Amino acid sequence: MRGLLKKIFSPFLKKASAMYLKKRRKYSYKGISVWVEPTVFPPFITISTKILLDFINPLPLKNKAFLELGCGCGIISILAAKKEAIVTSTDINEAALRALKKNAEANGVNIEILFSDLFESLTGKSFDCIIINPPYYPKNPGSIAENAWFCGEDFEYFRKLFSTLPEFISAQNEIYMILSEDCDLEKIKAIALKNGMALNVVLEKKVAGEKNYIFRIIQL
Repeated sequence: MRGLLKKIFSPFLKKASAMYLKKRRKYSYKGISVWVEPTVFPPFITISTKILLDFINPLPLKNKAFLELGCGCGIISILAAKKEAIVTSTDINEAALRALKKNAEANGVNIEILFSDLFESLTGKSFDCIIINPPYYPKNPGSIAENAWFCGEDFEYFRKLFSTLPEFISAQNEIYMILSEDCDLEKIKAIALKNGMALNVVLEKKVAGEKNYIFRIIQL
């Protein structure tokens, strides 16, 4: 029921987060604190960031090339850097990238920060681990902030993601994406399959009646 209500009221959730983030706010995890700027995806409003942080925290990342694709506030990237990964963070929100530069410095880590629409600025690079927390509501975003919520009426975000991902996927690396039961999982899986990939569940977590899944993306 909660998932159904969230589907119905997702525009209100978006508006509530926009109002809440009219000023920058602090978000913390295990001794890491970041400032989240207006227009940047709000980790306090949803639970996906916390689930990913808990998932990544025990992973052996030392000296591994780590990509957070669409980094938002960047706390996941900072955690990976604290674990001695070689981190690249990307986003299309320049406010997020400017804030991440300051947040990384404040937390004493070095991160390669790039403006990139999905993989556009990453040609020729390779990564041992890629983390994706995507937008998934099927509506065309009307602003830079809405890109954090809406994937396009025809799931354009996922069509572009899975059409370009083959250059960056291998049998050796690990690519993880978090999705909620609120999204059209079957549609997203179908787009992946059309591009020769599958989504395998590695973690299922239910919070306040809503199931969230971390999938490992594999090449078929």
